[in-house]
Amino acid sequence: MALDTAKKQEIIKQFARSENDTGSTEVQIALLSQRIKDLTGHLKVFKKDHSSRLGLLKLVGQRKRLLRYLKRVNLESYTKLIATLEIRDK
Repeated sequence: MALDTAKKQEIIKQFARSENDTGSTEVQIALLSQRIKDLTGHLKVFKKDHSSRLGLLKLVGQRKRLLRYLKRVNLESYTKLIATLEIRDK
């Protein structure tokens, strides 16, 4: 279920703060969102794949923690990111 290198580089290029940025909060959230989207599609087909479902829940929790951090530290970047990724805000 890992992202292929080309797709990962494209996401990093789109959300990076600078040229050499690969680990900022925005990039991590974007990569997690793509993995969540892929796993959701997988689980629609394979409904009984409980180990993947557990992995999906862990990814959603990790993304939630990163979003909470980003909202606390940089609200402007947070609102821009959730609008771009079409993530709901509670």
